[in-house]
Amino acid sequence: MGISIWQLLIVLVIVLLLFGTKKLRHIGKDLGGAVQGFRSSMKDGSSEEEEAEPAPVEKEESTAATAESGSAGEKRDSA
Repeated sequence: MGISIWQLLIVLVIVLLLFGTKKLRHIGKDLGGAVQGFRSSMKDGSSEEEEAEPAPVEKEESTAATAESGSAGEKRDSA
């Protein structure tokens, strides 16, 4: 009970008659650009997540180093 190839061809012919080839070409180009933009955004988002995971570890180390240098600085000031 699926859609046969003949039914798809009839729908395609009707769409071509309604919109014309020029307009369909522009619609396809815009749709392709949108899909490409979506894919690149998804790719950038996943790479940002991978980069974001190690970042908190580095911040903890730098915070610990600052705390140590800060406490050493306090000892120098009090001496």
